[in-house]
Amino acid sequence: MNILKQKDRLELDKKLPAMPWYIEKFISYKLPDLSPSSLVEYIRDYETFLNWLMAEGLSQAQLMREVTLLELEKLHMDSIDGFRMYLSTYKAERNSKTTISRKLSSLRSLFHYLSQIAEDEEFYPLLKRNVMAKVTIKRTHKPKDTAAKLEGKLLQEEEITEFMAYIKQHYGTDVATNKQALYAYELNRIRDACIISFILHSGLRVSELVNLNVDDIDLKKKLSYVYRKGKNDDTFKTPVYFRQEAVEDLQAYLTLRDVRYKAPKREKALFLAIANGKNEGSRMTKRAIQEMVIKYAKRFGKPYLSVHKLRHSFATDYYLRNDIYKTQEQLGHASPETTQIYAHLTDKTMAKAIDQTKKEEAPQ
Repeated sequence: MNILKQKDRLELDKKLPAMPWYIEKFISYKLPDLSPSSLVEYIRDYETFLNWLMAEGLSQAQLMREVTLLELEKLHMDSIDGFRMYLSTYKAERNSKTTISRKLSSLRSLFHYLSQIAEDEEFYPLLKRNVMAKVTIKRTHKPKDTAAKLEGKLLQEEEITEFMAYIKQHYGTDVATNKQALYAYELNRIRDACIISFILHSGLRVSELVNLNVDDIDLKKKLSYVYRKGKNDDTFKTPVYFRQEAVEDLQAYLTLRDVRYKAPKREKALFLAIANGKNEGSRMTKRAIQEMVIKYAKRFGKPYLSVHKLRHSFATDYYLRNDIYKTQEQLGHASPETTQIYAHLTDKTMAKAIDQTKKEEAPQ
C-alpha cells in the first residue's frame, strides 16, 4: 500500500463535498488517470479560484459549492487577468510564476472538460462559453533555465564526502552546548546519515523514500523497490538501484532500527521516528525528512540544500557516467526532456573540470 497515496485520497474525499457538483464530476473523470496527490492539487487550486470569485463579487454564492456554471460562463478576460494579478500579489512567496501557471492550467483543464467533454441530458456541453480557451499559458522554465538556477547549489563529488562526514561526526561538535539538540543528534545520527546517503546514492524523491518498507531493500543486489511518482498501479513497485556507498549506512541503520525506535512488529516502514508522547516508532513523514536535511545543511554552510537538491546532486553525477536514457530511468522521469537539466549542468561541470586541469598542468 502506498502510504502517501492513501493519505492524499483521504484528503481528497474530505475536500470534495465542499466543491460544486460539476467539479466533483470532473474529479471523478480524472480519477482513473491521475494520482490522488495531483487531484488534491487541482482541488486546492479550485478552492483559491472559487473563493476569489466570491470575494470579488463575480459569484453571488456564499459557499464554494454554490458557484454556478452560469457564473463561470459570464466571466470576461478582464476577470481572468484580475485573477492572475491576484495570484502574483497575494502570498507572493507561494505563488511563483511556475505556481501561477499551474493554477491557470488547472482551471483550463476544468473549463475544457466542462465545455468539450461533459454533457447535459440534452447532449449539450455543460459550459456553453469557455473563457479559459483564450488564455495562453507560457512555459515558465526550460531545462536550460532550471540548470542555470541550480548551478552552484548542488554538492559536487568531494562535497558529498564532506557533507556525509559532517553528519556522521562534526555536527555534534557544533551543537555541543545545546543539550536537547545534542541528544536528538546522538539518537538519530545513524538514521539521518542513512537517509541522506540513500538519497545521494539513489536519487529517490522524498515521497518515494517515505513509502519504503524494510522488505523493499535488497542489500545484496543493491536494489530498492519503489512506488514511483505518477504511477497509479499500487500492485507494482519499480526496482531502483542504489550505489555501494549506501550499503554500509543501510546496514548500520538496520542493525539498530528495531531496538532504538522500538518498532512494533506491525510497522513495516524502513525509516522510523518516535513522535513526542509516543512509545513506539512510526513511519517518518515527508516534512520530518525535509526539515532534517535543512537542519544539517544550514550548519554545514549550505542553507539552500534540500532533499530535492540532494536528488539533483546525485543525478548530475550519475549523468556524467551514463546516458540520458539511463538517467531518466534511474530518476523515474516521465520524459527525457526533464532529464535534459543534467545535460546542461554537466556541460558546466565538465568545463570547470577542464579549466581546473589546465591550471594544475600549467608550469609554475
